[in-house]
Amino acid sequence: MNSSRSKQTIIIGAILLLVAFLFTRDIKGLVKPTEENGKMPASGQMAGAAPDASAALNIETSSTAAKNVINKNLATDITALENSYKGANGAEKIDLAKQLAQKWDDVEQITPSALYLEIVAQGEPSSKSWLAAGNQFIKAFESTQDSLAQPALLQKANTSYKNALEKDSTNIEAKTGLGVTIVNGLGAPMQGIAMLLEVVAKEPKNVKANMNLGLFSIKSGQFDKAIPRFNTVIAAAPTPEAYFYLGTALENLGRNKEAVNAYLASKKLAANPTLSSFIDKKVAELKNKN
Repeated sequence: MNSSRSKQTIIIGAILLLVAFLFTRDIKGLVKPTEENGKMPASGQMAGAAPDASAALNIETSSTAAKNVINKNLATDITALENSYKGANGAEKIDLAKQLAQKWDDVEQITPSALYLEIVAQGEPSSKSWLAAGNQFIKAFESTQDSLAQPALLQKANTSYKNALEKDSTNIEAKTGLGVTIVNGLGAPMQGIAMLLEVVAKEPKNVKANMNLGLFSIKSGQFDKAIPRFNTVIAAAPTPEAYFYLGTALENLGRNKEAVNAYLASKKLAANPTLSSFIDKKVAELKNKN
């Protein structure tokens, strides 16, 4: 149940981003390259992101905000655990941080969960602990619609993945995550693309790397390059998002019948009223073009 609602939130967020893209062709600092020069931005830093954007996030404010949207009894339980955490030291404090990270994840409040995982990683630094924090920050970044929180979450994810790679330079998942943060705005986009291409060179079916390479291709108007990326994702782990973006790429290439099939597959997998309504309108529009 919780996992399903969380996925639907991410899907809706993805739709909003895509709609914005279709109108502006410019997402998070990525500009469509021209045929003449093929240039990308020299720096992909997210618009409006301060160098110390991560300082905008803290456990106290994130926890307070999260408690306002969860069951009062659950909020009371978490408050009690947080009070124990504040009075603890050493290994006990780290153990309580782990519990709080899980508690917040269980109620789908990803930002405070990520912040506690960051504390765990600081107390028990390892490639695994920093990777867990990075993955949770990315999840929070992808699911929030808070434009002020997004750059801070992305920056924390970037730092976490870098720390994971410092502990283990061969960690493919951390390298993928770092590439994703760069592509989304923390560095020169092509640097992130190069990292993701290194990942798929070693692991051709890597879902996360292929998905983000496909998204970058859409954002930069390279729809033909996006299609095989999404097909690879679908073959390995079909998701509503992958089918939805595949449909977008096909539609932009005028392959409307294939686009309709992809959109309908997305609708079937998601079983989400908001997405279904959006896709029904899109499918009707495409069928009228045929």
